[in-house]
Order: sequence, then C-alpha cells, then structure tokens
Amino acid sequence: MAAGHEKIEKNIGLMIILIIITISIGGLVQIVPLFFMKHTTEPVEGLKPYTALQVEGRDIYVREGCYLCHSQMIRPFRAETERYGPYSVAGEFVYDHPFQWGSKRTGPDLHRVGGRYSDAWHYAHLINPRDVVPESIMPGYPFLAETELSTDLIQKKMEVLRMLGAPYTDEEIAKAPEAIKGKTEAQALVAYLQNLGLAGGKARR
Repeated sequence: MAAGHEKIEKNIGLMIILIIITISIGGLVQIVPLFFMKHTTEPVEGLKPYTALQVEGRDIYVREGCYLCHSQMIRPFRAETERYGPYSVAGEFVYDHPFQWGSKRTGPDLHRVGGRYSDAWHYAHLINPRDVVPESIMPGYPFLAETELSTDLIQKKMEVLRMLGAPYTDEEIAKAPEAIKGKTEAQALVAYLQNLGLAGGKARR
C-alpha cells in the first residue's frame, strides 16, 4: 500500500489524472441529482420569463458588473430573512442563464428589491446614489439615462432563452423590438430590478 502511494506521489502525471477523476466523481454525485429534483427544475408559482425590456435590463446589470457588489441569494438564516425577506429557492431562477446568486455584498442583496422602492427612487439611485442613500459608495451611472437601447439583438436573445427553457411565444419574440424601441438603458435596468424576487417572495410569504 505504501509503495503504491509513493508511486502516485512521485508521478505527477498520474496524480493529476487521479485528482481529476476524484473531483469529477465528487462533482457528479453532488450535481446530477439536482437535475431530477422538482423544486430545482420547475418554476415557482407565478414566475414568468423576463419581458423584452427586462431581458435588456438584465444584460446591462451584468455588463456594468452590478453582480460584483450585489448578490441575489437570500440565505435561510434569521438575520438574512429579517433584513431581506423570504430566503431564495432554486425555482425562482429557472429562467436565469446564468443565475446571479453569488456571495459578494459590498452593497445589499437585491433578490427581493422588486417593488420595494418606486421607479423614481431607482432612477435617482442610478444617476447619483448619494441622493437617496447618503452613505453609498456606489458610482453613479448617469449615462444609462442618456443611452437608447438597440433593438438589433433582442429577438436573438429571446430565441436563445427559449431554447434554454423560457416559454416565449413567437408573437412575444416578434413584438420584442417594438417593446423596447425608444427606451433607455436606465429604463431597462429599472424594469429588471423591479421584477427581482416578486414571484418567489409572494409564494413564500
């Protein structure tokens, strides 16, 4: 036994192969069962795929790196649920590709932010965060209110999301460019934020 262990330690190639095999088996054991669990693969009651405007808003959220300072996962601990609301469940994120969970909280968790503040509050917060949160260290994004959305890719984005499971109809995809025409990036981002956590929060209260 000792000789076999020594052989592995001295053969870096063999050790790498065995490490990869071990990690692969461990990962599969943890991940594969999740694909067959109903509560991780089916949407919670009331969950709808993002509208065309929200799809664009989510892309802006990712593009601007909002996820680097804000998580979207409320953990099942009292301190979390008292501050942010009902804890997050996988069924709330079945239309997110990829989901925006994470753990970094330079700013507060945003999962249940939908409907908590008015659109006007969100616009003010985007333009100059300190106007509504004096202690905020978040930079302002005034250019979002000045930048009009492009309609070039929205249909392709929604078609890809439909391939991944979002139940968009042909009519919704066809009307998507018109739905976002003339809208600004700030409007799209606010629409996305105002939708966060609504279905799951109502279902779990």
